[in-house]
Amino acid sequence: MATLNGVSADPTDESSGGQPAGHPVGLQGARVDISEREAWYANGAVGVLLTFGLLLGGTVAMIMAGIQLENGTGGQALMIAGLVALLVSAVPATMLTIVQPGETRVVTFFGNYVGTIRKAGLHATVPFTAKRKVSVRVHNFETNELKVNDSDGNPVNIAAIVVWQVADTAKSVFAVEDYQAFVSVQSEAGLRHVASGHPYDNAAPGEETLRGSTELVADELAHEVADRIAIAGLEVIETRISALAYAPEIAQAMLQRQQASAVIAAREKIVEGAVTMVQNALDRLEVDAIVHLDDERKAAMVSNLLVVLCSDSRVSPVVNTGSLYT
Repeated sequence: MATLNGVSADPTDESSGGQPAGHPVGLQGARVDISEREAWYANGAVGVLLTFGLLLGGTVAMIMAGIQLENGTGGQALMIAGLVALLVSAVPATMLTIVQPGETRVVTFFGNYVGTIRKAGLHATVPFTAKRKVSVRVHNFETNELKVNDSDGNPVNIAAIVVWQVADTAKSVFAVEDYQAFVSVQSEAGLRHVASGHPYDNAAPGEETLRGSTELVADELAHEVADRIAIAGLEVIETRISALAYAPEIAQAMLQRQQASAVIAAREKIVEGAVTMVQNALDRLEVDAIVHLDDERKAAMVSNLLVVLCSDSRVSPVVNTGSLYT
C-alpha cells in the first residue's frame, strides 16, 4: 500500500468494523491512514511537584543571589542558576493536562500524533505537546425533516434521530475536517437512501414498509449510517424514525384512500357478522321447530335481516298482515 506523509492512497483499505471503504471516483483519492493508540502519560502530581519545586528553587536562588550581590560577595553564578531554574519550570508545566470523565485528549507533538489519553484525572505527558479535547460521550442528532420519494414514487416527509459517539479519536480528528458536520450530512444521505427503498404503506406481501416496519427500517438506517461514518472513527448506537407522513401535496388523496380502505374493511366485518347472525337465527328456528319456512320465505327473511343488520341508518319496521303469496 502506497503512503505519502502518513496518508494512504489505496482505495481498497478497510475502515473500522471490517466494512469496505468507499472507492474514490475519478482520482486515486488520498486518505489519512491513522488509528488511535495510547499516549504516554504519568501521574500529574509529579509534574506539579516538579514545576513548583523549580519555581521555588529558582526564586530562592534569585533572592540569595541578590543578597550576595548587595554584600559584594559574588552571587553571579547563583543568579544564573536561579534564572535557569525559573525557565526550566515551564517545561513540566507544558506536560500537565486534565481529562474529565467522558472526554479524551488527543496529543500531538509538532504535528506528529503521539497518542490519546482516555483515563480521567490530572496527567503529565510529553512536554511541548498540543492536547486537543475530544468528547467520547453519547451524542444525539436529529435530522431535518426531508422530502423523499418512496419506492412507489410517492413524496414522503421523514426525519430520524441518530445516537452516535466517537470510537476512534485519532480518525475523528485527522480523517475528516469536522466529524460532527460529517455525521449530520451522512445521516441525512443515509436516511434518503433507506426511505427511497421502501413503500410508505400498501406493500406487496412480505415487503417491508416505512409505516408498518418502523423497527426494521430503523435498524437498516443504523447500519447504513454506520457504514458511512466509520471512516471518521465514529459508531452508531441506535436510530429511530422521529417523523413520517405523506407530503402535503398528496396527503389529502392518500387520506381518502386510507379512509376508503377503512370503510371497506369495516363493511366486510359488518357483512361477515350479519351473515353469521342470520345463519344462527335460521338454525335456531329450524331446531326449535318454531315455524316451518320454505326456501322462498327463508330468502325473504334473510333479505330483511341483512337490510336491518347492514344498514347505516335505523330501519323503520313494517308489519305485513297478509301472506307472502298474496
